[in-house]
Amino acid sequence: MAKCEVCGNDYHLSFEVITAGQKHVFDSFECAIQKLAPVCTHCGCKIIGHGIEANNTFYCCANCARQEGVTQAVDHA
Repeated sequence: MAKCEVCGNDYHLSFEVITAGQKHVFDSFECAIQKLAPVCTHCGCKIIGHGIEANNTFYCCANCARQEGVTQAVDHA
C-alpha cells in the first residue's frame, strides 16, 4: 500500500504517475487531477481535457483563449 500525496489515504489500489521525472502516488484520478492538471489562465478551472496552449499559457477552451487575446483560437463544430 502507498499513501496518496493529496488526501493521505493509505490505499491498497493506489497508483503512481511519473511526470517530468517526478514520481507521484495517488489513490484516485480525482486526487491526481487536483495535483497535476494545469489550470486555465482565464477562468481558473482544472484542464482535464485537451485544452489549448498558446504563448506558453494554458486555457481550458477556445473561448477563454480568445478572451485573453488569442484571436486564432476556434472551437470545432
